[in-house]
Amino acid sequence: MFALASLLPRLGSRSLAASSCQAYRFFNVHEYQGAQLMATYGINVPPGIAVTSLDELPKAVDAMADENGEVVIKSQILAGGRGLGRFTNGLQGGVHIVNKAKALELARKMLGGTLVTKQTGPAGKPVNTLLVARKMKLAREMYFAILLDRKSAGPLMIGCSQGGTSIEDLAEKHPEAIVRIPVDPRVGITDQQAAAMVDGLKVTGDKKAAAQQIKGLYDLFVKSDCTMVEVNPLAESTDGKLIAADAKLGFDDNAAYRQKPVFDMKDESQIDPREVAASKYDLNYIGLDGNIGCMVNGAGLAMATMDIIKMHGGAPANFLDVGGSASEQQVVEAFKILQGDKQVKAILVNIFGGIMKCDVIASGIVNAAKQVGVSVPLVVRLEGTNVARGREILGSSGMAIIAAEDLDDAAKKAVAALA
Repeated sequence: MFALASLLPRLGSRSLAASSCQAYRFFNVHEYQGAQLMATYGINVPPGIAVTSLDELPKAVDAMADENGEVVIKSQILAGGRGLGRFTNGLQGGVHIVNKAKALELARKMLGGTLVTKQTGPAGKPVNTLLVARKMKLAREMYFAILLDRKSAGPLMIGCSQGGTSIEDLAEKHPEAIVRIPVDPRVGITDQQAAAMVDGLKVTGDKKAAAQQIKGLYDLFVKSDCTMVEVNPLAESTDGKLIAADAKLGFDDNAAYRQKPVFDMKDESQIDPREVAASKYDLNYIGLDGNIGCMVNGAGLAMATMDIIKMHGGAPANFLDVGGSASEQQVVEAFKILQGDKQVKAILVNIFGGIMKCDVIASGIVNAAKQVGVSVPLVVRLEGTNVARGREILGSSGMAIIAAEDLDDAAKKAVAALA
């Protein structure tokens, strides 16, 4: 359902997520957590109870069952496509409408399982929480989102009178159905803009109340430091009320210091353990599919390093940027992460010393190698501040380190080491 980044180019805007190899992540939360947060802004959300154990399930099911004794049980993972996903135990679908008498049997197959969707990759994501929700009676479904737009240099509201399905396909086939309303962040959302969005969504119920819901979503976006609020579907109930039936919220990592209650919701079980370990030492890490581990200082140099590895027939296993002023301890921890990755068959360290001095990097590499051992070929290219001292430290370390003269030489040697 949620693929806003791929939709943006078709909307005449540029995606903030231009590359899958970014040195940052926009923090997001589970569906039930997002619903709790939206409710604090007066946004209508479906009734639901999150459970983390089978013992909690019966009470939640009794509370959420409709007049026909049915409830909705939704897997909580940080990925889209849950409804069409598949559990590794063979159960098809991560979202089910079920009679309360069969809820426990179904939940037993879901809770603690691993759900694979088109967005999780083949490894899937663990389902440690289920959302037991009331089955909603919806008259129609729409699409609504707010994101940061570079073209207008501010928040952009996007709406469509059709939702609950692939918004990218709708934007491609019926671009005229997409409503775009930029908001001046200095002024905030106006009554006229909220009303224009309600009209664009073709709301049939109370339009004044619907406009207040749009305003509430904008307030959430601004006051919670969101990078994106995407509601799909934004539904209209049979009595004409707007309901944020399902939503994805993204938050600016740089605002963590002032959004502590939000960032305390972080579920580390949904994150690559290597990324979790890296974040503890302020390292920028993103896992990739290759087998050459990369340790680089600076995002631009990291991208260039990955590109040249590919050019010489190799494949990077990660993006790991230790930053421009990393300490020796950070270098040690970065090396441990690379060395502990079974996918990595060779390591390439490419450092250009500016603020980050080559001798500090060299000491960190040597100390890390002595602590954890060097079980794969290690290629190191150093250049810049204190480079002579750095090379001296590496050369006298007694470790099996392959020195490289420049980036091209380093990439060639890393690829050759795999043979």
